[in-house]
Amino acid sequence: MTTVIQAKHLTKVFGNYKAIDDVSFEIEENKIYGLLGRNGAGKTTIMHMITAQLFKTSGELHVFGEDPYENNRVLRQICFIKESQKYPDNFKVVDVLETAALFFPQWDGAYARELIAEFKLPLKRRVKKLSRGMLSAVGIIVGLASRAPITIFDEPYLGLDAVARTIFYDRLMEDYALHPRTVILSTHLIDEVSRLLEHIIVINEGKLLLNEEADSLRGRAYTVTGPVAKIESYTANKKVIHSEGMGGYRSATIYGSLVASDQKTAEALGLDITTVTIQQLIVYLTSDLVRKEVTLR
Repeated sequence: MTTVIQAKHLTKVFGNYKAIDDVSFEIEENKIYGLLGRNGAGKTTIMHMITAQLFKTSGELHVFGEDPYENNRVLRQICFIKESQKYPDNFKVVDVLETAALFFPQWDGAYARELIAEFKLPLKRRVKKLSRGMLSAVGIIVGLASRAPITIFDEPYLGLDAVARTIFYDRLMEDYALHPRTVILSTHLIDEVSRLLEHIIVINEGKLLLNEEADSLRGRAYTVTGPVAKIESYTANKKVIHSEGMGGYRSATIYGSLVASDQKTAEALGLDITTVTIQQLIVYLTSDLVRKEVTLR
């Protein structure tokens, strides 16, 4: 596949604070990515550098093979929907759509109107009078209808109820199938979007923690539960990324695929085995205790 974003040893420093620290990755065309991590991990800083809203301090960053800064040819191919998207005070919803049509060459106005009806948005209402959920819906509609070759959603769901979020996910997948492009989702609702994601990049404290296909992360960890002594015996020499106990029982989450021999051993010890979701895995891997005590590679 063609690479549309390439970062090599990317670093961003604010004063004495290193927000992004020697990060390298590639993002391919026509693929859905999850850019994940804790608050303050550096995700938004990376998105701002990709969209030329921040300078890099050092390293290389190319979008469509070019430096994105002051590059209209590149920037017209990117739609970045921010968590705190701002619009002029006098703008109505219809004004947002009409302005978006000027910015995005692939804009589909008819599709935008369909989404407006589905999200039940009032076209003539001023944007500043919208609820938090309606404002999020406006951003989602612009992102989807832009059909931009690179579409970035930064926490797009704020204020949306479960039904509206489901509409977003369903429309995203439907339109992506019809009009493939690169989509980057930055979200904390990882379990909700995990079925959409094809590749996952995890940033933790400004560093690259994971950069893998989503399918390879499914089944990357598992949890065993049973009597403390048996758990301790089973987990010897394994990478335990989370553990908790109650009374004489303990559960331990192990980083690594469950191979047949390990499964037989667990069953012989009478231990219960459960799968770990991608969200649970990322929560465990980005905890301070795991970061200090467990080497992933």
